Amino acid sequence: MAFCINCGQMQADGTRFCRFCGGQQPGEQLIARLRMEAEAIRYQLQQMQAQQAQQAQQMNYGQQQNQQQRW
Repeated sequence: MAFCINCGQMQADGTRFCRFCGGQQPGEQLIARLRMEAEAIRYQLQQMQAQQAQQAQQMNYGQQQNQQQRW
């Protein structure tokens, strides 16, 4: 099931116009393209989060090394 992009009412998949407000709904090609773009963004965010976690881990390791050298 899909939802109207204008009024938010539930619509059957493939509906071109909302039966409640008459708003035109996006076509299947647009939806497919948006899904691909969303997946690419999701992948980039995961990569950035992994990189940030790795940097934080390296910083913690560096701080531990500095503390050990002080003793």
